[in-house]
Amino acid sequence: MDSAAANSLEAIRTRIASAQARFGASTERVELVAVSKTFDAEAIEPFLEAGQRVFGENRVQEAQAKWPGLRQRFPDVELHLIGPLQTNKAREAVALFDVIETLDRDKLAGILAAEMALSGRKLACFVQVNIGLEEQKAGIAPAETVQFVSRCRDVHGLDVVGLMCIPPDGLPPGPYFAQLAGLGRAAGVARLSMGMSGDFEVGIAMGATDIRVGSALFGYRPPLK
Repeated sequence: MDSAAANSLEAIRTRIASAQARFGASTERVELVAVSKTFDAEAIEPFLEAGQRVFGENRVQEAQAKWPGLRQRFPDVELHLIGPLQTNKAREAVALFDVIETLDRDKLAGILAAEMALSGRKLACFVQVNIGLEEQKAGIAPAETVQFVSRCRDVHGLDVVGLMCIPPDGLPPGPYFAQLAGLGRAAGVARLSMGMSGDFEVGIAMGATDIRVGSALFGYRPPLK
């Protein structure tokens, strides 16, 4: 077992537990999603050997290149899509991933529902909220979130389990995480995916059930090829 990977995992899990204790977190368990985007199978394997089983990837094509082989050895992996999903990649996404965290428009909801029906797979989904109303970021507007969750469930039959957001860079994340938590209560979802390497303790303080940690585990992220 790679001691560096095991030590990195242990350090993050210790920080998670400390944040839960310090802030009196409302959730008993916080799911650590190890963000392995841009890292190859060789870099991911030590974390699998150290016991990590939940991973996040940004791009369908990149994930297709490395995860089928890894899953032959580690079949109990849970793979989250945490990057924007184009509708023409929905079939491949449904085949490969277990959780879609970036559901953000009706057209995508309809196509995902159709692909799940064809494949016989029913993936858990998070609705991505553009919590800072930033033009360059994907996500449903906060004011439209509750109704969109209802449509995804009632019209498309999707299993919407939570909300996800990425707060604006350079601003305190707490108010944005608090807003997402309020939207989650209004929408009747149980899970909140919020918080990354630099701010996941704040996410936990505001009720995160899932955090997406990459650089704090894997270190320097290589550029996309």
